[in-house]
Amino acid sequence: MGRALGLPGANPVLKDNPKLTVRKGPYTYTVETHGDESTYSVSDGTRTISVPIHWNFGAGAQTWVLERNGHQYESAVSFYPSIPGLDFTTGDEDLKPRNLDEAIGREIELRETKVCFGCHASNAVTNGKMTYDTLRPGVTCEHCHAGTTVHLSDSFNGDFDSAPPDLRKRSAEDISNFCGQCHRTWETVVRNHWRGELTVRFQPYRLANSKCFDGADARISCIACHDPHVDVARQDSSYDPQCLACHSSTAAPLISSGPDSTKVHAKICSTAKADCVSCHMPKVKLPNGHMTFTDHQIRIVKPGEPFPN
Repeated sequence: MGRALGLPGANPVLKDNPKLTVRKGPYTYTVETHGDESTYSVSDGTRTISVPIHWNFGAGAQTWVLERNGHQYESAVSFYPSIPGLDFTTGDEDLKPRNLDEAIGREIELRETKVCFGCHASNAVTNGKMTYDTLRPGVTCEHCHAGTTVHLSDSFNGDFDSAPPDLRKRSAEDISNFCGQCHRTWETVVRNHWRGELTVRFQPYRLANSKCFDGADARISCIACHDPHVDVARQDSSYDPQCLACHSSTAAPLISSGPDSTKVHAKICSTAKADCVSCHMPKVKLPNGHMTFTDHQIRIVKPGEPFPN
């Protein structure tokens, strides 16, 4: 998360790919890097619009927020390591630009700009306003642990009372909503009527749809499986202890919901005791085919079944 946003000159992706180009319909897109400067261009064969890249969103796959004539745009194309190269930005595949000015990308209003920078950077929004002068790229301590900077200053004077709240003491539901500020909560997805495979990107929403999700059980919270201070583990077996914390003969029982709450034991898988997520949390490739996400809607997956919303 610390690499969620980067500045020009500190972008290894563009340094390793100094000239990227792709043609989409009547328009040709080019991202060219010379030294520490990168330029995003779109041409219709007669006229070309070029703007400097100031903000790189993402560490592997990258989208760029561009500024032109006082307006902010999400780049129409993004870089995908799986190609490796440029293709339409995820979610913008169906946009139909009517001219070269629209082809540069999707214009984003101030409200959405604050959301973008608010999640990918730290100290980007103050009192509801964008504050580029205090912005720090990526997710820093202060982003999640509000008051860290003050606490650090106080600690030098022997005052430790200003320590930020311990997030580990929050309930699974509170943690889901906390992480969902960026990764999207269940309520956010439902209210926006987002459907289909693109919702696999919204892990708190998907997790809340799981039959085993219990907002009061710490074993199913985001931080029970993921340590936000280290890179995400990619090996399926890494998560076996978390699965077996509920689904084993020695696990503590669950508390069933309803007015007559009773203790029940989670079912034990009869197929395997290892690599649980490889079956119960399938990998889902986005419609554009360039990015794959682990589906956090934990379930028994049946061959050929439609993607569950």
